Amino acid sequence: AWPRVAMEAPELWVGFVGAGRMAGGLVRGLLQAGKVPASNILASAPSDKNLDAWRDLGCRTTHCNLEVVHRSTLVFLATKPHILPGVLEEIRPAVGPHHIVVSLVAGVTIQTLQRLLPPWTKVLRIMPNLPCVVQAGAMVFSRGSNAGDDEAALLKSLLSSCGLCEEVPESYIDIHTGLSGSGVAYVYLFAEALAEGAVKMGMPGALASRIAAQTLLGAAKMLLETGEHPAKLRGDVCTPGGTTIYALHQLEKGALRATVMDAVEAATNRACDMAKD
Repeated sequence: AWPRVAMEAPELWVGFVGAGRMAGGLVRGLLQAGKVPASNILASAPSDKNLDAWRDLGCRTTHCNLEVVHRSTLVFLATKPHILPGVLEEIRPAVGPHHIVVSLVAGVTIQTLQRLLPPWTKVLRIMPNLPCVVQAGAMVFSRGSNAGDDEAALLKSLLSSCGLCEEVPESYIDIHTGLSGSGVAYVYLFAEALAEGAVKMGMPGALASRIAAQTLLGAAKMLLETGEHPAKLRGDVCTPGGTTIYALHQLEKGALRATVMDAVEAATNRACDMAKD
């Protein structure tokens, strides 16, 4: 049973191959939650452009992907999709049965990862979203054929420090990309529009933006904490003949719901297409 002991912090050695924004968001979540000490984290990237920020956090950095694999138990793959096959070919000789390899790379299936890595490799695939940077992310993950309950539990316990983390069938990952990965941008667009409506009516822009953001945060928190259906909560806000129903009528005229459903569909389909390229 000794490997289980080795997997627990502080002796968990975590590596990141690729050090972009998404990897940076995850590592900040891990550090702020105190899950892994910065000195146990090693990140690689071709240039120093992204690595400087990691050094500021106290993490170790290198330009050598192989060094990351040699010195880590848990390895996050966070490269651009077109670079990944070359990276897997490079690190393949160093991947052992003790490694857990977690891919954040969009559009690359578990099947592809398992084909390009040694046959025994414990592979998991995760799809995070940008609010992981502020520990309010929404992540889903799926496990490959060699990753067991221990690996899934370890990943979930680490990533719960970055936000909501759910295990799902791999077929949901593209939907999650359309709903949550890209969905963050739909919410920003909505927040911008809300604030602009208030500016039109005479409120200063900076104040309107802050109130819009807090309104979204509060509404989301109520959804999560009450577990109620959104329609029920929406109904609670609508008094007969009041302001809200007048506003909702305008949103329905503008086909807000159908448009958002179309947006999720378009992003999901694009994620599927990228996986085929």
